[in-house]
Amino acid sequence: MSTEKPANPLAVAKASKHHRVILVTGLAGAGKTVALRTLEDLGWEAIDNFPLRLLDRLLDTPQSSGGRGDGMAQLAIGFDSRTRGFDPLTIIDRVKQLSNRADLDISTLFLDCSGAELERRYNETRRPHPLAQERSVSDAIAQEREWLEPLRRWSDVVISTTSFATNQLQQAIREYYNPQRAQRATLSVISFGFSRGMPPIADLVFDMRFLDNPHWDPQLRPMTGQDKPVADYIAANPDFQAAFVRIRNLLLFLLPLYEKQGKAYITIAFGCTGGRHRSVFTAEQMAKGLRDAGFSPTVSHRNLSSRPADLVEGRPAG
Repeated sequence: MSTEKPANPLAVAKASKHHRVILVTGLAGAGKTVALRTLEDLGWEAIDNFPLRLLDRLLDTPQSSGGRGDGMAQLAIGFDSRTRGFDPLTIIDRVKQLSNRADLDISTLFLDCSGAELERRYNETRRPHPLAQERSVSDAIAQEREWLEPLRRWSDVVISTTSFATNQLQQAIREYYNPQRAQRATLSVISFGFSRGMPPIADLVFDMRFLDNPHWDPQLRPMTGQDKPVADYIAANPDFQAAFVRIRNLLLFLLPLYEKQGKAYITIAFGCTGGRHRSVFTAEQMAKGLRDAGFSPTVSHRNLSSRPADLVEGRPAG
């Protein structure tokens, strides 16, 4: 990450301040929309292309603290050369005045990018540069860069997105503007039966059909993986425990990496033939293991209420 002025602009605000405001600007195509969406995911109220002449009215409008508990409302305002009334020098003067307000903790984020990379992005998306009109994209980018240079020099934080993919910019925003809070994904653990179709939204799928099937025990057949006799039957198989430990350790390794990449929703699916015994028990046990490790998964069983049927379950082993 390429940044300037490394001191975090969102250091703990004075007790008298109740608004945290980030002004997000920069070169068109450098990632302003991605930055605003990431800040919104972090709990900031995000507004893009807001008319700057209405800035005072917006800041004077009472905001909800969003359940933060410290009375600090968080507002991210995006603007660039496309915004009506945009003028870098006027913006600098206005923010200097706002910085004197006791109720504001205001900072500016500038998103920069090399001209060659911006030109590649515009050519790839086939979108016109806002300043292109009758000139080439490269000339429009050069003009905008010169126009914005005073604002770039003055900004609290400058992030260059030249070598960033979208998820890398998301990660940089999260690390810079919310370093104390790890980004936690919404985690779902589900069970299902392969004979009734694969779940369409699963990110990680584990096939538990290598275990002995309780369906072929007449006493266990009407039960499910939530019943103790079925749970004891599956847990008694040494192959279950060996596989369970390996899968759990794999998940504990992968989940923080997914979260680091900004993945907001992760679905882990366990499947067996009918979706009533082995997958249900494994999903319940894995959810417990993940909770013990500090995660907060939800658990659902897609085929728990399905009718047990020999035709669905296939032939018994042996």
